[in-house]
Amino acid sequence: MTGVLSQAEPSVPPARRWSPAHLAALLGANFALALGPWLVRLADTGPVAAGFWRLTIALPVILALSLREPPSRRHVAGGTLALVAGAGAFFALDLASWHIGIATTKLGNASLFGNSGSVILMAWGLIAARRAPRALEVAAIVAALAGAALLMGGSLEVSHASFVGDLFCLLAGFFYAFYILMLRPARERLGQFSLLLWSTLTGAPILLVVATMLGEPILPDDWRPLLMLAMSSQVIGQGLLIYSLKNFAPLVIGLALLTQPAISALTGWLAFGEVLSAGDLLGMLLLAGALTMARAGDKPA
Repeated sequence: MTGVLSQAEPSVPPARRWSPAHLAALLGANFALALGPWLVRLADTGPVAAGFWRLTIALPVILALSLREPPSRRHVAGGTLALVAGAGAFFALDLASWHIGIATTKLGNASLFGNSGSVILMAWGLIAARRAPRALEVAAIVAALAGAALLMGGSLEVSHASFVGDLFCLLAGFFYAFYILMLRPARERLGQFSLLLWSTLTGAPILLVVATMLGEPILPDDWRPLLMLAMSSQVIGQGLLIYSLKNFAPLVIGLALLTQPAISALTGWLAFGEVLSAGDLLGMLLLAGALTMARAGDKPA
């Protein structure tokens, strides 16, 4: 993976960089990240403490991968440092809010609401382009939202018991959108693992402080869920996502985030024998169609 991901790519318009390998990396990121809520539930620490260990355990691996990148892609200073530090703070707040929500609401709710930032990313992608949305882009957004709604319709349950957790997950989606938007310009100057290293270094202490203030248990008895969380979500998931930032516009990143409900449904079918309904299959087809239309609509006029 490092031999492919650590190569710096030429600075060309995102629409001209799409390739099957780039799309596979973006979807692979969302597959790894979709496993996060399940692993947080398995951890025997507090939910925010699980976020702290996710970052801390991953740090040595991320450091080793960052050292394989060219020196010019590792140096961070000035405005880039401020962007990365700010992104790391937003990421820590995202994890804290989302993990609290995971612990207090259904996983279906957490997955859907935790990716609500995708709507902000899609809107920002059109605002940054300073143009009206093209017909294919509008169709892609409608198809993606409809597909996500169909996939989550069977498991989504908004109730008084889960209302607070739902709010925390919605807040996490807000923080995550700003994390992505702040990393995008920094990605032009830094390698993906160097960028991930600095954002992780910023976020880990914040999560430890929040977990301590909440009185959560910090040290686990079983390290396995936390090791899996660190490797799958932080190293693979975030590593592939940051790699993708240089290749895709915010609109496409936002659409791709909505594939996580589909990944969750497929995981349930493969791992637990959960039956996929006709609505689930239609939702997956709509999401696949949304990405196809986004690729066509993202080409220069």
